[in-house]
Amino acid sequence: MPDSPKENLVTLKVPAMDCQEEAHLIKKKLSGLKGILHLDTLLLSQEVKVRYDGSLIDLKEILGRIQETGLEATLLETWVPKEADWGRRRQLVLTSLSGLFALAGLALAFRGLPENITIPIYLIAMLTGGPRIFYKGFLAAKGLSLDMNTLMGIAVVGAAAIGEWGEAATVIALFSLAQLLETYSLDRARNTLSSLMTLTPQEALVRREVASTSGGPPSKKEVTLPVNEIQMGDVLIVRPSEKIPLDGTVVEGYSTVNQAPITGESTPVEKYVGCEVFAGTINREGVLEVRVTHLAKDTTLSRIIHLVEECQAQKAPYQSFVDRFARIYTPIVIGTAFLVATVPWAFLGADFIPWLYMGLVFLVISCPCALVIATPVSLLSGITCAAQHGVLIKGGVHLEEAGRLEAIAFDKTGTLTKGVPEVIDVMPFDSLPHDELLRVAASVEAHSEHHLAGAILRRARKEGLELLEVTDYKTIPGKGATARIMVGAGLPCPYYIGNLKFFRELGISTAKAERLLYVLQSQGKTVMLIGCEDRLLGTITVADEVRPISKPTLVALREKGIKKIVMLTGDNKGTAQAIAGKLGVEDYQAELSPEDKVEAVRHLTKNYGRTAMVGDGVNDAPALAAATIGIAMGTAGTDTALETADIALMTDDLTRIPFALGLSRQTLGVIKQNIVFAIGVKAVFLGLAAVGKATLWMAVGADMGASLLVIFNGLRLLRYTS
Repeated sequence: MPDSPKENLVTLKVPAMDCQEEAHLIKKKLSGLKGILHLDTLLLSQEVKVRYDGSLIDLKEILGRIQETGLEATLLETWVPKEADWGRRRQLVLTSLSGLFALAGLALAFRGLPENITIPIYLIAMLTGGPRIFYKGFLAAKGLSLDMNTLMGIAVVGAAAIGEWGEAATVIALFSLAQLLETYSLDRARNTLSSLMTLTPQEALVRREVASTSGGPPSKKEVTLPVNEIQMGDVLIVRPSEKIPLDGTVVEGYSTVNQAPITGESTPVEKYVGCEVFAGTINREGVLEVRVTHLAKDTTLSRIIHLVEECQAQKAPYQSFVDRFARIYTPIVIGTAFLVATVPWAFLGADFIPWLYMGLVFLVISCPCALVIATPVSLLSGITCAAQHGVLIKGGVHLEEAGRLEAIAFDKTGTLTKGVPEVIDVMPFDSLPHDELLRVAASVEAHSEHHLAGAILRRARKEGLELLEVTDYKTIPGKGATARIMVGAGLPCPYYIGNLKFFRELGISTAKAERLLYVLQSQGKTVMLIGCEDRLLGTITVADEVRPISKPTLVALREKGIKKIVMLTGDNKGTAQAIAGKLGVEDYQAELSPEDKVEAVRHLTKNYGRTAMVGDGVNDAPALAAATIGIAMGTAGTDTALETADIALMTDDLTRIPFALGLSRQTLGVIKQNIVFAIGVKAVFLGLAAVGKATLWMAVGADMGASLLVIFNGLRLLRYTS
């Protein structure tokens, strides 16, 4: 969002931006302008995001500067995709012709035909495949930037000047082919990302009230509208096999919905009145009527797409390292190429042509294309794959960090357990009626949002109890709650509900309950004490079932190399011990406040290194923020969780966590492979060039071949499954 009225934020579509050099050229062209406040070039989505001061520079000048690079830019909201991409087809045709003429010239030269026949054929190969390369190289040089097109142009002209026409034509054909293949490879990654955007239909059937022309009551009419025109509160009608257009709540009907596109869940989920549904999911059986809760631009799917696109602008540690390395490496090698071409001839009396040729080879090898593109393609492939499996990783930094985790802390309730506790025992003291104890507890908890409060309220409703009037309600985080309740004709009395620590701090005797507490807690039950003024009224126990997938998930995490797993809970020690025993967790900490959980996470980080915290993304927000990686559970449609966590699971499926860690480590492995391979190829061919064994066409083939291989290697991550 702009920070002041003068600031503007625009997203520009640059449909011809197909390589890292072009993105770098745009960035260089704009970043030095007065008034440009922030700039991101997103190669995979072919977009440029610019934040600028409208009092110092206008949009027209920004578009003009981009046009100076030879690329056309349009405002994203006004851009209309072309049905037939003639640019791609023309490039394919010209590259094919260039390759055919280059091969024909080499074949004729091999058969001994004279140069007056082969040189024109080589020249045709250069003229068909070269104009695009020379034009881009000229624009880069004009902008005081030496990109791969500039280096190739110099190499080709130099080779032709010394009579190496066959090499010049081969270089043009190979480089043009490599650029074409690189473009198609990046298109594959773009198409994978774009497939997320096509999950939702563009129109929806809406039931709206229509005013009567006769002055009677309004009637309801079903109309088909574009999703962008649908308003909050509108009721959608979704028939079987149709995609749900917008996020909403079911108000009529029953069906099962395939949520795999959003949450990654493999089996359909039952949906009935009151259930949430998400845009892009598929209604399978019955007709559903859905009241819209999020507009098109705010749906869960829209936020996923937006966050995945933003990830392109974030530089992960490896990418930052590569960029710094390339800034130092490229000028050094270019300078070396110049010295190789001139020093032996100028100072040692050597023949000029062989050393110039060797300098041209060094020049071609110098551009670190494979190195620069190795990291971003791998990171975005990993992030896109994760999104397709219901895991939202909010940037390359977090993807890298997840691959290096050593320890994980889990919140208990709602994470390792189902998070829907039920009242098990209502145990009043001193002949207090069962119903009265439950009524008092429910009346106090009626104002609480805590999950345990929900269990007590559900039990009170089930037993048909009428709640009492409450005043001065106050919650004490990590301990309990208090409120005043009017009982009879007297003054309102203070009532309390909470844990043992809370009642001890209040100075209320807990002797009646302490032995009973130990027995109940050892059974895995959470015990809440209820008191009034200076006496204990009774206890209510609540239990929460362990998720069936929790224990297998913890085993899988250990197999993935996690050294330490800790369960954190605000629950009592007895309950924590019982749950930890069922899960096979050796280390657990109980009776923790939100601040205590933060300290526990910091302690883990200090002793074990990079640590993740897994919680609900709202109550555990401080601990999520304190961890190296915060992972939010069950966050489909939850704005707070998406904003707080570094990784958000779009369902309550804990198995997505080992999947995410495995994907992260696989991504790190691919990035390392790409970097080592790219640098290794450079080293080998620089060595060959140093002893005079490398040719221009070999250098081009090696450099662009390496670029294609690292792209293909990165794209493998899109198929990651376990």
